[in-house]
Amino acid sequence: MLKCLSSPRGAARLLPWGAGAVALTLVASLATPFAAATPGYAQPVIALGPRAEPTAVGYGGAASTVDLDASRTAIGVLERGGNAMDAAVAASATLGVTEPYVAGLGGGGFLLYYDAKSHRVHTYDGRETAPRTMGEKAFVDPATGRPLPFPEAVTSGLSVGVPGTPAQWDRMLREFGTRPLPELLRPAIDVAERGFTVDQEFRDQTQANADRFRDIVPTRKLFLPGGELPVVGSTFRNPELAATYRALAQNGVGWFYRGRPAREIVDTVRRPPVDPASKRVVRPGLMGTDDLARYRALSRDPAHVTYRGARVYGMAPPSSGATTVGEALNIMENVPVPRADPVQATHSYLEASRLAFADRGRYVGDPAYTDVPVRELLSTGFAKERACLVDPARAASSPVPPGSPDGDYQKCEPSRRPGTPTTYEGPQTTNLVVSDKHGNVAVYTVTIEQVGGSALTVPGRGFLLNNELTDFSPAPPADGSPDPNLPAGGKRPRSSMAPTLVVRHGRPVLALGSPGGSTIPTTVLQILMNRLDLGMDLPAAVAAPRATQRNTPVTYAEQEFIDQYGAALKERGHTVQLFLEHGPAAVIGAATGLELLGGGRVQAVAEPVRRHGGSALVVRPATGPH
Repeated sequence: MLKCLSSPRGAARLLPWGAGAVALTLVASLATPFAAATPGYAQPVIALGPRAEPTAVGYGGAASTVDLDASRTAIGVLERGGNAMDAAVAASATLGVTEPYVAGLGGGGFLLYYDAKSHRVHTYDGRETAPRTMGEKAFVDPATGRPLPFPEAVTSGLSVGVPGTPAQWDRMLREFGTRPLPELLRPAIDVAERGFTVDQEFRDQTQANADRFRDIVPTRKLFLPGGELPVVGSTFRNPELAATYRALAQNGVGWFYRGRPAREIVDTVRRPPVDPASKRVVRPGLMGTDDLARYRALSRDPAHVTYRGARVYGMAPPSSGATTVGEALNIMENVPVPRADPVQATHSYLEASRLAFADRGRYVGDPAYTDVPVRELLSTGFAKERACLVDPARAASSPVPPGSPDGDYQKCEPSRRPGTPTTYEGPQTTNLVVSDKHGNVAVYTVTIEQVGGSALTVPGRGFLLNNELTDFSPAPPADGSPDPNLPAGGKRPRSSMAPTLVVRHGRPVLALGSPGGSTIPTTVLQILMNRLDLGMDLPAAVAAPRATQRNTPVTYAEQEFIDQYGAALKERGHTVQLFLEHGPAAVIGAATGLELLGGGRVQAVAEPVRRHGGSALVVRPATGPH
């Protein structure tokens, strides 16, 4: 029986295949022509389909994302013979529709791929790049000599990097895909045209951006139709994005970077479409059409460490995910992390993260512009030198100075370098994981940086542009110390994205990632500790309360973590406070993961509660106890 409903996250979104097609046909017959042609038009939705569930176990492949539509898209691709790479691209395109403040054509990301035929891990860098004319003081106000206020830097053309997502899709599919991009874009086109159900998360994110969205004419038109916030339970349509996806499918990725979209992106960046009545200062950017024409997605060697007998693979620079997670794991191999004493284990995790973040800030940047000592940062000798500084009974005082990854390691060598503060990164990334029946696994973290990116929508195209360039350090250090993350022409800003793959005996056993800006490495690290050291199953490891230590004087945590560990950690010298960096929700990350259980069986896991929960699905559900 059909019914109107106001659904929890993902529960009533319109589905591109199978039973969902019935709902699509019914909604299409009820929608007026005006509704179908108007971006952002909202009306009550009639829909069929299951509720999103955070855990699924079964066979034939699996997917976990923040969103039911995206997970269904991935499973549909697998059911029709596509592989994990195909499904990851299709799911990310759907997230560009249903999670437009997080993902989309105007952003970028990093992907890890395990190829079952070769038993090798490959990584793909779709990170945005700075315009070639950008200098290291691009975010310094010439009138004051000080960095621009962060909100002013974000909502500007100056913050927009050259988008990497379309080029990344193209490269990944050419190397490992089995389906063409036009086929993989069809589910996203369908959802964009027919709409998805507005949930509380989408409304909250829109409300958080409403003031700046109202000042940007095409953004207001798309996301605040009639000047009003979308209503929970209504349908949100984006026919402009559907048309853009169709044109991309027809004309190819080169059209995006060298054709009309490139000119429209540059025009939006250099002449932001601000309402003339607005008093908001929206600075123009530096991007030119040649910057888009020169963009290339890159294939890089993965970085890895060995932990508890398994190989842990991650994304090498310009992402700091693998070096930070990997260095911390190496340190944890040299300090007590007892299963029987979770307080001691948590103390060791926090101290290892503190040290790894000190080294991240000093050494990690775009390897095309700075010599990043990845091998030494992930060496066992450097880890032992750093682990000597961990007091099992007492927290260190931050900021701790970076170490010396120079190949000459002494026991407990102190550093005389100054500590480097952790730069702010926006929280609204998203991660998806997919496996297929052949044993291939994809872990894909995508982003446009802040919630809503730069707030600049390309007129008529239906997608927001990123503000990724605010991930650069805002100004050179006042003391003259080196900073590998200053802006430069063509440079990729340092990222914290940490898609991660754990491999035993040459085969993947665990895949995971998370959003959360600079809290991403700590989220991934804590889940790995929960699973590999403390013996939690993956659903419990993902759901467990979190804390983040990023070489700051205060360790920030969720309330449940404070309730559970706060008093004991205080006795060890930790200052633990509630995490409110990304808003009043006080949650850290929103992870998705897979565990391959053997015999073709896989468990997909998403958040059960954080950010209204996620969606885990399998091709053929298992029956009986898991």
